[in-house]
Amino acid sequence: MAGYRDALSLIHENYTTLDIREHDILRLHEIMLSYAPVSGDAYKQNDNVIMEVDSSGARRIRFSPTPADETSAAMEQLALAYIDARSSYSVNQLLLIPCFILDFLCIHPFSDGNGRMSRLLSLLLLYKNGFNAVKYISFEEQINKHKDYYYEALKQSSVGWHEGENTYFPFIENFATTLLYCYKELDKRFAVVGARKVTKKARIEATVLNSLLPISKREICHVLPDVSPTTVEAVLANMVKNRVVEKIGAGKNTKYLKR
Repeated sequence: MAGYRDALSLIHENYTTLDIREHDILRLHEIMLSYAPVSGDAYKQNDNVIMEVDSSGARRIRFSPTPADETSAAMEQLALAYIDARSSYSVNQLLLIPCFILDFLCIHPFSDGNGRMSRLLSLLLLYKNGFNAVKYISFEEQINKHKDYYYEALKQSSVGWHEGENTYFPFIENFATTLLYCYKELDKRFAVVGARKVTKKARIEATVLNSLLPISKREICHVLPDVSPTTVEAVLANMVKNRVVEKIGAGKNTKYLKR
């Protein structure tokens, strides 16, 4: 959890410079496993399988990912294919992201942490494509709320993957629906309470208290464009004074986090 937090913070702070490059993916995986007894800076050395357990406890192989000796080449091709596809104006960027994530999960490049890495890479790509709701609403939490649908979509879209005969649609649909849940949750928090508009003060407080990571005044203004920076600054000062939030950093790097 500590390593995942650090990797998430890195994406949040540096998503503009991070990209779908092998060294960035390996770096994120290394950070994510930095507190674990295993190394996270290399692809798997042994073949792995994805198993499922039925109601009687019997195990069976649901999917066999890319073999270990082919993983490095497969990841290189996946990164290059994504970079090539995103440069095409005919390709919808939002629909391209889950295609990349599905391929990543089918390759299953690491011996541990593939699911968590897929969430981190999803966030990175959503950030880079301007879907900023996931800065304030946990994309992973929405997946977990509907995880049965997620795993069923993953299962459907992975059938025939090795032969290039799979359909990406179930996974794309689930991914887009999960993102929609994030935006609905964000709207629910900041738009209307009953039939009455939330006050600017309450919206600022909710933005800070519901943020998963330390948030700056500039970021609050981005979420609430109708609220003036002066109002934001006054509310933040009051929250710090009342010890509702703690102040992190100084000057332009100042951020705020719920105590």
